[in-house]
Order: sequence, then structure tokens, then C-alpha cells
Amino acid sequence: MSDLENKNQETAAKKRPYNLREKKEKNAAYRSLIRPELADELYDRILNIVVVQKKYKDPDYSAKDLAKELKTNTRYLSAVVNSRFGMNYSCLLNEYRVKDAKHLLTDKRYADKNVEEISTMVGFANRQSFYAAFYKNVGETPNGYRKKHADKKQ
Repeated sequence: MSDLENKNQETAAKKRPYNLREKKEKNAAYRSLIRPELADELYDRILNIVVVQKKYKDPDYSAKDLAKELKTNTRYLSAVVNSRFGMNYSCLLNEYRVKDAKHLLTDKRYADKNVEEISTMVGFANRQSFYAAFYKNVGETPNGYRKKHADKKQ
């Protein structure tokens, strides 16, 4: 195999679907400035608001809204989300949205709903962001996931 063919294969292997990027580890200085007790308390309150109250289903629920509800600022909120959850705010919401979507895609009661309707039900603003987040978290498309799990249930 020539050098050019090798290079083309490497480039093809590096291209990721939906323009997903490789996760880079960052060592942010602000993380050491967060008071652990306060971060733990905020962690619990974030989970309560985002997950228990299901705010992730609201496509317009921003980090600014959450910060206001927690009576803190977005920079501190962002630092806590990064240090406690190991991801940014939108990835956190998308993770719960995708978990919810996986359930709905395999639930017989929602078999009549198409993928776009389900993406709206779980809080995605558009089809592209749903497909990208789903693929990033699950490793396959929503349609592929639904089909694979429908085949298993028969």
C-alpha cells in the first residue's frame, strides 16, 4: 500500500459522524477554587432540578435559568457541573434527554411516534442536535437503536 493510500485511510478513520470531536482532557485552574461542601450541595440541587423536575425536557431551559434558580452565577454553575459531572451543561442535559429517548424508542406505547416526535418530547430543539447527541452517547442512530431493540423483542 502506498503512503497516499495509508494517509487516506487514516483520514477516513479520523472523520467522525455528525462532526463529533474527540474529548480533550482539560485541567482548569478554577476547579480547585470550588468549595467542596458548596459544590456537593449544588450537585444535589442540580440533579433535583434537571432530573427530578425533568427540566431537561424544556429545550429553552438554559444554564442561565438554572443558575438563577440556584441563586448563583453561570460561571460557578459551569465549574460545578464540570467538576462534579465531568461534562458541560449541554452535555449533561443531552445525556438525560438521550436516556429518556432510548426508553421511548423501545416502549411499545410510543411505537406510533416517529423519531422526530420523540426528540421533541425529550427536549431537543431540532433533529440534528438529537441525532448528534444520540450517536455520541449511544454509538448508533436513533432509528438503528429502535430497529435493533424491536428485533430483540419479537
